[in-house]
Amino acid sequence: MRSILPVIAACCIVPCAGAAAPAPAASDTLPATRVRDLHYGDVLFYFYQDENLEALTRLEAYDHWGRLPNHRYEARLLQGGLYLSLGLHNEAGALFEKLLTPDVPAGVRNRAWFYLAKVWYARGYDGRAEQALRQVQGRLAGALEAERQLLFAHLLMRQGRFDEAIELPGAWQGPEDWGAFARYNLGVALVRSGRLGEADPFLTGVGTLNTRRPELVNLRDRANLALGFAWLQAKEPAKARLALQRVRLDGPFSNKALLAAGWADAALGEYRAALRPWLELRDRNLLDAAVQESYLAVPYAFGKLEAHAQAAEYYETAIRSFDEETARLDASIGSIHSGRMLDRLFDGREGMRYGWFWQLKEVPDAPESRYLYALLASHEFQEGLKNYRDLVHLDRMLGRWTGDMDAFASMLEARARAHAERLPQADALLASHAVDGLQLRHSTLESRLRAVSRKGDAAALGTPVERDQWERIRRLEAALAAAGEGEELAAAREKLRLVKGVLDWQLRADFRERLWRSGSELRELDAGLREARSRWVRVERARMSVPADTGVFAARIAALGTRLTVTQARLAELRRKQGDHLEALAVRELEAQKERLASYRVQARFALASVYDRAASAEPAVAEPAVAEPAP
Repeated sequence: MRSILPVIAACCIVPCAGAAAPAPAASDTLPATRVRDLHYGDVLFYFYQDENLEALTRLEAYDHWGRLPNHRYEARLLQGGLYLSLGLHNEAGALFEKLLTPDVPAGVRNRAWFYLAKVWYARGYDGRAEQALRQVQGRLAGALEAERQLLFAHLLMRQGRFDEAIELPGAWQGPEDWGAFARYNLGVALVRSGRLGEADPFLTGVGTLNTRRPELVNLRDRANLALGFAWLQAKEPAKARLALQRVRLDGPFSNKALLAAGWADAALGEYRAALRPWLELRDRNLLDAAVQESYLAVPYAFGKLEAHAQAAEYYETAIRSFDEETARLDASIGSIHSGRMLDRLFDGREGMRYGWFWQLKEVPDAPESRYLYALLASHEFQEGLKNYRDLVHLDRMLGRWTGDMDAFASMLEARARAHAERLPQADALLASHAVDGLQLRHSTLESRLRAVSRKGDAAALGTPVERDQWERIRRLEAALAAAGEGEELAAAREKLRLVKGVLDWQLRADFRERLWRSGSELRELDAGLREARSRWVRVERARMSVPADTGVFAARIAALGTRLTVTQARLAELRRKQGDHLEALAVRELEAQKERLASYRVQARFALASVYDRAASAEPAVAEPAVAEPAP
């Protein structure tokens, strides 16, 4: 089922930021998507880490606030895939029905409908599953087409439409494993509908597969077991024995096969032969229903062989074993009623994945665990555990969010304190009109620079030393001009003229560069003043808006805190009800085992009494235990 996520991820392919524009989409793929919204990239970051709940939470929040303007369609497809991964199948189905329009490439649309049909089928929505399968146009690629035909066949068989299933052209071809499972399921369905003759070829074909693949080897044993029990119930022990002899002795179905093989021998009157599989079975784990029945079958066979002493001994042993096992069952039921079962199942498993694809694969070391393996493997219990696991995860997440609300409230308090501390400084700064003074100085400098440029006043842009030298020369010129005439004064004026010429030449040589640099610096100063003015305006606005913003945030935090409290209370109630449901399922399973043991105990006592009576009166009557029927 997890294959749905790569299909949804196909719409979220993220090439590098500098990639060229995507090429037109092929008929079975979506075009590559360049992330153009930062918040959509944030969603994908969590999606590709399998943090699906976090990704979905952020996706819906960003969509609510309008932060995904360029990825609304891709976000909807991704949202549907995330709904599926979290087990929200109704929401995902409704969303896909809106999105999977003819505008979507045919290959992507067909695969999405197919995976959606698989989800509906697994959840038991047969009508919706069939409707989704009929939405597939043409054929799927590769092995998916065989799987689709097989799924359609299973859907029809589950509804009792066997003739339609048999007539499906592609359901029984394709890969070896798909075809084998299809023939097995069809054979079992025909057996349950009373059509054993039609079922035999299908189950025999699967039961004689020549394969070493572990899953097909197990399926082969399962098919032989189902066929053997079917013939046994149909009073055909010879045919039943032929099928049961093909079941491996070390496989997962060997217990039921050994029990059925013994009853096939017994039905043929070969009680000594029946003892061989039953004695082998009796040495196995008493938790298995087939082993429990063997505790009655062995003394039954000894009774038929007139070995009354062995029969009585085995019946007495069976009664003691049933009593001991019943006491252990009572202790386990008490442990479950104490509410510790689910705590043990999830204790220390913080890293377990949530969502629909999660499954419990390990059981705790607890008194009730030894009885619950079959229950834990059942679809109903696993689905219930998924729901309970999700509730546990949501409870932890809401607890974390509640802590975040406290942190946000603390942040607002710190912000209010900081505002109160900085407010006098901000008011003093705003009252100083410092930016206006700086702007006036900038205007003055700009006017002076324009005047220097217009007059060509090279000395005005000289270095401090050069300007000082220029002023000294001008003072000396004025002094010499007032000193009168004379040969020494004339020589001094000539020297001063030469010095002034050299300095003037140096100043004019650097004038243009200095003029450009001064203009550039003035422009930078102008940009800095504009930024200062902008910040000044922002400070003025913040001075007025910060108290109001704090109030809005505080109101939102308080409202969210209330919602979290209400949701946590509701979640706790749902978790309690789901836990009660799972505990009821477990207790029901253990009670059923107790009832079965009680029934066997009654049969054993009655048979023991019958053995004693027969030993005294030589009467041949012995109560015959019922033959258990497997659940293929």
